Amino acid sequence: MNKITAAITGVHGYLPEHIMTNQELETMIDTTDEWITTRTGIKERRILKGEGKGVSVIGIEAVKGLCEKRGISPEEIDMIICCTVTADHIFPATANIIADKVGATNAFGFDLNAACSGFLYGLATGSKFVESGSHKKVVVVGADKMSAIVDYEDRATCIIFGDGGGAVLLEPNEEGMGVQDSILKSDGSGAQFLAQKAGGSAYPPTHETVDAREHFARQDGKTVFKFAVTNMADVSAEIMEKNNLSSGDVTWLVPHQANKRIIDATARRMGVEDDKVMLNIEKYGNTTSGTIPLCLWEYENQLKKGDNLVLAAFGGGFTWGAIYLKWAYNSK
Repeated sequence: MNKITAAITGVHGYLPEHIMTNQELETMIDTTDEWITTRTGIKERRILKGEGKGVSVIGIEAVKGLCEKRGISPEEIDMIICCTVTADHIFPATANIIADKVGATNAFGFDLNAACSGFLYGLATGSKFVESGSHKKVVVVGADKMSAIVDYEDRATCIIFGDGGGAVLLEPNEEGMGVQDSILKSDGSGAQFLAQKAGGSAYPPTHETVDAREHFARQDGKTVFKFAVTNMADVSAEIMEKNNLSSGDVTWLVPHQANKRIIDATARRMGVEDDKVMLNIEKYGNTTSGTIPLCLWEYENQLKKGDNLVLAAFGGGFTWGAIYLKWAYNSK
């Protein structure tokens, strides 16, 4: 019997309808389209509107579309991992809400919080359940409603983030396709530089925390940028070296869409040409856990069975990592 690997056999994304352009942000804060584009590469981002609509809305639509595309019943899903920092509630898990709303009655699920590296952590975790032989259909959702925790009076953060996400289906493969290797890292000393201070058990919600605007994401931009450029590029090069991959062997770099300068630095370190880098940051901004599945969804028709993909991310926490996988199917 051949070794079982966990292969992505389908991907689907979801984006809210409302488009917030840089021009709209110009009416809200002291900024310009040129300033935002030069520093981030972002031109617009999507915003989920509507009373009571949480990130589960994004996950539900992504999973529904995934099941329809793959021609499977939600009842066939064994497990749902929802990677997010903007869960509908502290509890219950958003994964469980998604399972209920899509009809995945035989799935167990949980949320995974690793900030912008969340989807990589979730993909690595889900793959282990498939590789063990215990689960046949594992869905990994990467989605965030960052507009819920962004302060639109803070131009250092509000220009960056948007809402959206996607979902992938992991299934057993005996042809050597799927997840080949992963390197995941974290450094809790970075917590002070990118975090949401209040809302957890250390600083529960009070009138004071709300008045102090401590329920919004804050970051020390220069410090985060420095760590991200170094660590995302290093871990991408490390996974190539570990698996004896040359730049010519890499069909696609699938980077977290945080900042185009960080993406460019990672590609240069890997020796990967621009036309091999998945990029959609100009349209959607940083959707945190949602960026990598959205890239896979948008570029799906260009992917071919056997393509070597390197997925890389860096996020608050700090968290970072890279995954090497072989694409398992031809889309066309």
